[in-house]
Amino acid sequence: MYTFFMCAGFVESIRVGWRPNNLDQHSGGESANILEPELDEPLQDAMNKTTTVTDLTVRNPWALVPPIGNLDAYISAVNRIPLLTPQEEVDFARRLRAAGDLEAAGRLVLSHLRLVVSVSRQYLGYGLPQSDLIQEGNVGLMKAVKRFDPEQGVRLVSYALHWIRAEIHEYILKNWRMVKVATTKAQRKLFFNLRSMKQGMKADALDGDTHRGTLSPSEVDTVARTLNVKREEVLEMETRMSGGDVPLEPQTNDDGEESFAPIAYLADDASEPTRVLEARSRDQMAGEGILRALDVLDARSRRIVEERWLKVNDDSSGGMTLHELAAEYGVSAERIRQIEVAAMKKMRTALEAQH
Repeated sequence: MYTFFMCAGFVESIRVGWRPNNLDQHSGGESANILEPELDEPLQDAMNKTTTVTDLTVRNPWALVPPIGNLDAYISAVNRIPLLTPQEEVDFARRLRAAGDLEAAGRLVLSHLRLVVSVSRQYLGYGLPQSDLIQEGNVGLMKAVKRFDPEQGVRLVSYALHWIRAEIHEYILKNWRMVKVATTKAQRKLFFNLRSMKQGMKADALDGDTHRGTLSPSEVDTVARTLNVKREEVLEMETRMSGGDVPLEPQTNDDGEESFAPIAYLADDASEPTRVLEARSRDQMAGEGILRALDVLDARSRRIVEERWLKVNDDSSGGMTLHELAAEYGVSAERIRQIEVAAMKKMRTALEAQH
């Protein structure tokens, strides 16, 4: 079974099911509003001709599917591919499971490409290109074909629907925002249901409540009860979905001016490495460094420095003035000032030596 999708020929032929880098974006829309473009003459002839399942067996069926870069042509083409009868579907599925028949796998995939297109239209409101949604859905379709068991009595369309939606859901969750908004089962359930439920509640609300952009407490309880999730999870998901991606770095606008960005207020200067080393060195100098510098002074010089600097409080109280020290030592105030200046020079030299 695992050789089925690993076959190089099959992967190359089902190019619509994988992710080429040069995809054209398309806003999407109902098939009734899509104008059929002009196709290449061989492809147009193949489409205009009444094609039966028997006809497809004698020619390359993948030639009927244009590259998805031309979305209109692709949708028009897959809608012309004939559907399989229940018996044909069972026969092809049995051939695939029994012998890994790639032709049978291709026939099953081709006949259900229109299902992927139909499902992709349900997710156009998320702002992602329909071509990308279709490709992700095609991946889910191929996974479903690989695992489909015809003996279970279920049609492939019912079985594949789960796989198609699962792939599209995963793609939307990864690409709707730069940061993934839903990771748990409850969050995924809220992500794909909350917006539609809010719109329904807004339509049923009274005139005075139609302007509300957020859910009321009673509406939060209703959503939580309906989806079987916690009330806090509803509020958290509503907050996540109402926000948007904000660039961390400032962006330049049309006028050449940089906009205000979170980096301006999120940066923590205190944790910057050079600032940390600087603060550590300053604290060390203010503690052990001062004590070692005081040890190089004589007793009188040390007491003068302590009284003039270290014992002074923030409110300027404490300590002694030059005149008070001069009276105590029996010298002039100018002599005390000279001793203080000389002591400070000695301490500065000692601190520089430590650093």
